Amino acid sequence: MLGALTIQCCHAQSLEPRNYANLPVGMNFLIFGASHSSGGIAFDAALPVRNPELDVWTSVVAYAHAFEFQGQTGRIDLALPYAQMSGNAEYAGQRTDREQHGFTDSVVRLALNLKGAPPLTLPEFARFEPDLIIGTSLQITAPTGSYDPEYVVNLGTNRWSFKPELGLSKAFGPLSLELAGAVTLFTQNTNFYGGSTRRQDPLYSVQVHGVYNFATAVWASISATYYGGGRTYVNDVADDDRQENWRIGAAFSVPIGRHFSVKLSASDGVYARTGNNMSLLSLALQTRWGGGL
Repeated sequence: MLGALTIQCCHAQSLEPRNYANLPVGMNFLIFGASHSSGGIAFDAALPVRNPELDVWTSVVAYAHAFEFQGQTGRIDLALPYAQMSGNAEYAGQRTDREQHGFTDSVVRLALNLKGAPPLTLPEFARFEPDLIIGTSLQITAPTGSYDPEYVVNLGTNRWSFKPELGLSKAFGPLSLELAGAVTLFTQNTNFYGGSTRRQDPLYSVQVHGVYNFATAVWASISATYYGGGRTYVNDVADDDRQENWRIGAAFSVPIGRHFSVKLSASDGVYARTGNNMSLLSLALQTRWGGGL
């Protein structure tokens, strides 16, 4: 009945379909995931470095819960990633090496559907035929990641970010088309490299997804995203790092029995004005319980 849940847990460049899909109320999800990225900086694409060549292995534990809200469904997600990073990047004309392992910034996301996602029990959900779903969400990233101001590149960002988003999903039989627009707002990092203060303009993003749901509860998707803006300032001196980046990706989810499913996803950069492109491959195992399951 359900494919693998998606949780944005690693970086601002995530491609995540089905974020506003309806779920049976009272259902819980626990996700164990692993990913590998190579090339650019997964956790902060606007760092003032050039030509990054970084390998990052990330594992994540995440939890989600579906609930009823004002006659529609809502969802809360919690994610705690841990990563190991190695490689080098160019800063101020100098090539610098970096190795680090530790927690990255944790993520909390609250999503509320506004239309088209009525609260359903599990038997009712089995007969549910989605049409148009409209939802909104707020994702908060907390500065819990490993951070050392002696280095430019870190797993943590030492700042908060807030990402409000509006999304919609329209079903055409087994095919769903999804569109989501968001803006990410950042607090200042007052302990940036060398004790500087770093701030960043809002980062705007748009995602589009095509999701095909097979009769066997398998689903597959293709996705694209654009994000722009996000210029940074160090001690009020502007850097030439305004983002104008495109990414594409795909995902494939397969259920394993009644309580488990596996999702494989991949994405790659098509164009990056800042030169901070990366390739990402991830695998997630999800288990679910509650809600009458």
